[in-house]
Amino acid sequence: MKSSKNLIGLLNTLPYFSTKTMRQLGKQFELKNATVDTYTSRFLKRGNIIQLKKGLYVSTDFFNKNRGDISYIFYLANILRTPSYVSSWTALQYYNLTTESIFTTTSITPKVTRTYKTKAGVFTYQSIKKELFSGFSLVYGSSNSPVGKFDFFIASPAKALFDLLYFKTHQFRGMRFKGIKILVEEMRIDIEEMDKKDRLAFYAMIKRY
Repeated sequence: MKSSKNLIGLLNTLPYFSTKTMRQLGKQFELKNATVDTYTSRFLKRGNIIQLKKGLYVSTDFFNKNRGDISYIFYLANILRTPSYVSSWTALQYYNLTTESIFTTTSITPKVTRTYKTKAGVFTYQSIKKELFSGFSLVYGSSNSPVGKFDFFIASPAKALFDLLYFKTHQFRGMRFKGIKILVEEMRIDIEEMDKKDRLAFYAMIKRY
């Protein structure tokens, strides 16, 4: 039991961990892989850890301490499916360009579309062509940063809106430029709140596509 407590103590300090990580930490306490796997099952049943997907976890203690930090949720989204970046409605809400209440973290990936429903939240990944997997950057977090403590990849305001409409219109099929403007208004996205350079970048993406 002492080794079990020692192991969960170490896991409580990590932002996330894998089965491999747990086994490596287990070696510090001379635990066999089979024993660590048994502990993993117990931790899950007791609610000590949360499964993000097969072989990937976060401790409930660490998650509860950081769940109010949006940078941590975005960080987990990046980790859960790599490569990916936060975009669409989620990014637009982050930039205060929509008043819609968003409860799912939406990301873009060149991999296949997938959704993970976990106790840490719902994470959706939309698949995009590799040549359109762009327009995002890394936001650096720190204990003193207003954006949060964790680093995360997120679309620019222009790319977040482009990605949203790209999937909403099924890759802009049959859409004219004027129709896109009307659609943006109907979706209650305040494009006028975007910086001028972001608006110009968005229109340039649409015309180029």
